[in-house]
Formats: sequence, structure tokens, C-alpha cells
Amino acid sequence: MIGLEHFHFLRPPWLLLLPVVGWLWWRVRRQQDPLRGWRGWMDGDLLAAMTVGGQCRQGDPVGQTGQGLGTGGFGLLAAWLTAVVAIAGPTWRPEPSPFADDPVPVMLVLHAGESMNQSDLAPSRMERARLKIADFAAERRGQPLGLVAYAGSAHLVLPPTRDTAVVSAMAAELGPAIMPLAGNDLAAALRLAARALGEAGGSIVVLTDTAPTENESAWRAYRGEYDWPVHLLAVARPDTPEWDGLSSAAAALGASLTRLTPDAADVLSLVRRTAETPVAVTAAGEDTRWEEAGWWLVPLLAVFALLPFRRVLDAETRNDASSGTPSDGPAREET
Repeated sequence: MIGLEHFHFLRPPWLLLLPVVGWLWWRVRRQQDPLRGWRGWMDGDLLAAMTVGGQCRQGDPVGQTGQGLGTGGFGLLAAWLTAVVAIAGPTWRPEPSPFADDPVPVMLVLHAGESMNQSDLAPSRMERARLKIADFAAERRGQPLGLVAYAGSAHLVLPPTRDTAVVSAMAAELGPAIMPLAGNDLAAALRLAARALGEAGGSIVVLTDTAPTENESAWRAYRGEYDWPVHLLAVARPDTPEWDGLSSAAAALGASLTRLTPDAADVLSLVRRTAETPVAVTAAGEDTRWEEAGWWLVPLLAVFALLPFRRVLDAETRNDASSGTPSDGPAREET
């Protein structure tokens, strides 16, 4: 969580003006002292006794008592210092990313090996997997979706694209007949999908009927290299050696394992899981855009700016009271 430990200034060179502001305030305050010339020649108590309007201490502007914050008083100093700090750009949290609400990309990884031609799941495992991809693409219409096909080698079919219809159309053309190398290199397919996601992150959904046995070390190596979540959709019947192999692969990958269903329950479950995947956020550093917080000081600056006007009104009220002139209302005519 970003907190005050990250407090800094966006434009720190402006803080060099703080001593200059203090010096200017001191000069203005001295220039506004109407008795500045007399203070070097007369005793302070005598000068105060001879001053009209009450005691006049050294540095009090325009012969007033110095009780308030006048134009040349501490109100002006506080206003100047506040303005300099605001211009320096205090901040402690990064700006929200304009892409924070973008849907999370998903890479579909389809096993197109020879085993997918089996028809124990009518009409065939491959056809069932293609239909599930079509359902998944329909549920994520307009959201980033990519496709990888693999057998003995892995191949990027489409990088993440918002045109989910083309993902479904391309998946419909995939099969063991077009794969250049027979086999089941799931580890290579996962690495290819992770590279397609890039640093922005996302999640990977694998549609396969089998997982290579005795390949747990490669999957653990993949998990140590990439953090993107993996979900397995098992295109296989439960209580079979194939299901057991997929369970072992899911455990080694830290992946979820979803059972193929005749309805869309499996697809909807995967859509919900992938939607909950957080997008990678760049750590606070040199490339982070920090949120400007100096404008929070503007109301305080406005208060300091209004203080001189309040003092002028108080002075006029005192003058009216001392002269006996009513402050408002029509003057009474003498008879």
C-alpha cells in the first residue's frame, strides 16, 4: 500500500525559494514600518507613548498594535511559504493507471495432439475443446483473448486481441493434422503463452486431455519463472489415468483443474476466475507518475489571503467607534 513513507516533492528545486521568501518578508515588514526612522533616535517606551492608536512595537505595520496578521505580518509570510510548498508539488501516491479498469488478458492454450482425436467424448475431444473455446470467446466478447496451439512444439496462433470472434474461428481450424511435430510439450506452450501476455500479466487457460508424465520439474521451473495464474480445463473423463496425470500437473503448476461439463458451467467458472486475476502494477519507481497534491494547499492559501481584509475591516470598525460615527443607517438630523 502506498503511504506517507513515499512522501516527496515533484519539483523540489522550488523549495530553494523558502529562505528567499523569508528574506523578502523581512524586507517588506521593515519597509512598512512608518516609524522605522524614529526608532534609531528615540527611546522605545517614549515612542510608544507618543504614537497615536496605542502602543507601537518594533515591526508592527502602519502603527497598529500588531495583534493580528497584517499585510506585512505573519499572514503574508505564511501565504508565501504555503504557495512555494504547493508549487514544489508535494505528493505521496501514484496516479491511477488509465488502464486500471481494462479487462485482464487471457491466453487460451489448446492441445492439438493425436490423443485429441479420440471419440470417447462425442463427437471427439478436439471438437469438444473447439466448442468450449467458442463459448469462452462469446462470454469474453470484446475482451483481450489470445490463442496458442501445441503438440510436440508450441506455436502462437494469435496474441491477445479484442476480436474474440477471430480467436474462435482460428481454433476451429486447429487439429493434429496441421501440427508440425507430434507430442505433448505443455511446458513450452505455457512459456510461449506467458511471453505473449508480457509484463502486463493476465491468465492462461489450457484445454488438454493429457499432461506429460514425469515432467513436474519443468512445470515447477515454469512456476518459478512466471507468476501468471494457470487454469486447466480437462478434456478427459474423471477416474481415468489421464485425469490423474492432469491432477498431478495442476498440483505442480499451482493451477486450478476444471472438469469438462455438457453445459456452459465449466466455461462460466473459468470466465469468473480469469476476470478476478489482478493486472500487474509497476512498482513505485522512476517510471511512476505521481499524483499532484499541491492543490490541497489552495484553500489554506485563500485563508491567509483573506486575513488582511479582515484586519482592515476591524480597523475601520475601531475608527468608527472612536469618532462616534454610526457604522450604518441614516444620520439623524438635528432639530
